[in-house]
Amino acid sequence: MNITYEKCGDYLIPNLISNSEPEGELRKFGLMRKSYLENHRRGIYSGLLLSGELKKHLLMIQKQAEERFDFLVEQMARKEGVTEQLKAQEQMLWVQRMNNIRERAEEIVRKEIIYCL
Repeated sequence: MNITYEKCGDYLIPNLISNSEPEGELRKFGLMRKSYLENHRRGIYSGLLLSGELKKHLLMIQKQAEERFDFLVEQMARKEGVTEQLKAQEQMLWVQRMNNIRERAEEIVRKEIIYCL
């Protein structure tokens, strides 16, 4: 190991450089996963945090959750006949059905990905 030190008064303090975190912003699903690990899986959370892998893990879970959510919304909308034609004809009915579909898809994603180990 090559460690450099900085003199501060009579003491030598090591120059520690942490590993760089992966680029990306945590959004809804990533923050949900972080909160879950922090509150219910402290050991896993602490291990990921201390190893510097927490943000990488959260971004991976976020990507999986977003892809699954989009897939489920598209699939449910197609199956239930929620189309652009319905949106043009009866906008409030379309909004109601899409909100329902999005809530169900989010619940599935939370159960399958966010709150799963």
